[in-house]
Amino acid sequence: MAGAGSNERVDLGERVAFSGTVPPGPAGRTVRLEHAPRGERWRSVSSKSTSSGGSYRFVVKAKHSGAYRATLQGSGASPVKRVTVVARLSGRAGRYVKLGAVVRARGRLRPGMRGRRVALQLRSGGTWKTVDRALTRRGGRFSAAFTTRKLGAFRLRVRFGGDKRNAAVSRKLRGRTYALRPGHASWYGPGLYGNKLGCGGTLRTGTVGVAHKRLPCGTKVVFRYRGRTATIRVVDRGPYVGGREWDLTAAAKRKLGFGSTGTVWTSK
Repeated sequence: MAGAGSNERVDLGERVAFSGTVPPGPAGRTVRLEHAPRGERWRSVSSKSTSSGGSYRFVVKAKHSGAYRATLQGSGASPVKRVTVVARLSGRAGRYVKLGAVVRARGRLRPGMRGRRVALQLRSGGTWKTVDRALTRRGGRFSAAFTTRKLGAFRLRVRFGGDKRNAAVSRKLRGRTYALRPGHASWYGPGLYGNKLGCGGTLRTGTVGVAHKRLPCGTKVVFRYRGRTATIRVVDRGPYVGGREWDLTAAAKRKLGFGSTGTVWTSK
């Protein structure tokens, strides 16, 4: 039998074509497509009748890595075509957590099977560092977690290292995860418009910024207040009232839906 033996790498569910010809003979002979997952025996996955010219063609959705061949009774088998199937991985994690709290990532690895190992990884120092590992449950679902140790934004991804059935795959989780801490804040503006800001420029009604005693001018800080989130730059110095750490401009106050004084959650 004639057929193209080759190697091919595809994503899960991608269509793979197999075609060839059989020795001369009548049309309508049955050709079987067989698949052998890595380390397992051959088994039939489809069958077709030959055309008048003896040709055949199969198109299948690949699920597991392995070898494929076409067979015709009494005529042997076609050359083997080896197909590597890349698994499909998805996941999501909480966006905002308290410093020292647990960030939990949940997702699914497909094909959905129990007992496959998935790593949760954190971007650190230009590389991905594994912070937890989990085994998939029914349907390929998994849950992994780590405890935040420092303030700021984190990039996370999940990774499947591959096995005999599917090749490795990684997936960055959408957005960043932020570890925040509480701080007391107030706001300012009326009666001060037109004054110079500590970081340069002039305070105006539309100035979105925050005053802080020590952070470098221009530092971006993520603020969260009662479900609202805003990234605000340090534009001024202050506040100089005991117990207060942040002083929001009126425009920043409106953006957050902040009251007069209270606790905000911040990334710095």
